[in-house]
Amino acid sequence: MKKKILLPIFATFMIFSGVGTGSNTVQASSASELTATASKYIGVPYVYGGTTARGLDCSGFTKLVFSQLGHDLSRTAAAQYKQGKAVSKSDLQPGDLVFFNTSGGVSHVGISLGGNKFIHAGTSTGVTEANITSSYWAKRYVGAKRVASFGESEKVVAAASSIEKEEVKNSAIDFTVYASRGEVAIQLAETLGLDTSDTNSPFADIKSSSKYAGAATALYKLGIFTGDENDKFNAGSPLTRAQMAKVLVKAFDLKMASDNLKFTDVPTSHWAHNDISILASNGITVGKGDGTFGTNDNVMLKHLTAFINRLQ
Repeated sequence: MKKKILLPIFATFMIFSGVGTGSNTVQASSASELTATASKYIGVPYVYGGTTARGLDCSGFTKLVFSQLGHDLSRTAAAQYKQGKAVSKSDLQPGDLVFFNTSGGVSHVGISLGGNKFIHAGTSTGVTEANITSSYWAKRYVGAKRVASFGESEKVVAAASSIEKEEVKNSAIDFTVYASRGEVAIQLAETLGLDTSDTNSPFADIKSSSKYAGAATALYKLGIFTGDENDKFNAGSPLTRAQMAKVLVKAFDLKMASDNLKFTDVPTSHWAHNDISILASNGITVGKGDGTFGTNDNVMLKHLTAFINRLQ
C-alpha cells in the first residue's frame, strides 16, 4: 500500500477528538468485561495484604482485576489515588476507581460499576457490591479517578469534512476503544508489510508468546516504537494524539511541507511540536476545530482499522 493512499486514512483518524486524560490513563476493555472480571471475585474473603483469589484486600482486589484486563495499578489505595484523572461523582462510569477515608486519608478503594454502585473488598464482607450513597460510604467518600476507559463514546469534531463523517457512519465504527500501543503496533506492522516473524521481543513486558511480540519487535527495529525507562513496551497503554503524531511521522517518513497549521496548545517548546507541524503541513490533521491539537487526548482504534481494511 502506498503512502499517498494511507495519508488520507490517518488524516481522518487524527481529526477525531479524544477524552482529555493524563499520561497514566490506559486503554481498557468493555464495561461488560470489567463487570464480569470484577464480579467473579464476589465472596472472596478479605485478607490484609491479600492479592489472590484466596484472599484480597481492597487495593489488592482492584490491582488484580485491572491486571487481568491488561493494566497496571499501584499496590495501595493511596498510590492508586495518584493515578489517572479525577472525575466527579455525577460522572462515574464503569471502571472508575472510587476512594474512601475509612481510617485516615485515602485508605480504601473500589471499582465503580456505574451510577452509585461499586464493587470492593470490604474488611467485614469480602468482595461485594455496595452503594456510594449509603449512610456509611457517603460520608467517607473522597473522590474518583479514571485510569481506564470502559465504553466511553466519542464524537466527530466539526473539523471533519462531510465525506469523512459519511465514511465513519457507513463503516459502523466502534468509538469505544482507545488505540493501545499494542494494537497500533499490529495495525502499523500489517499496513507497512513488515516481517513479524521475529518474536524475540526487546521489551521486558512482552513475552515471545504475546500477540504483540512480532509487531512490536519489527517496529522497534525501525525505531518507530521504543520502550520506557524500564524497557517496557506497555502494550495496553493508549497513544495520545501527540504520541501518534510522532509515530506516524517516523513510520511514513513524512517531511515538512508548506503552510503548516499552528495550534494554541503546541508551543515551539513542546516535545512533539515538529511532528505535529509535519502532520498539519501535509494536510493529515486539522486539529480539533477549536484552534487546538489536543496533544494529551487519546486517539481511537477501530475507525482506523476499518479504513485500512477497506483499502487493502
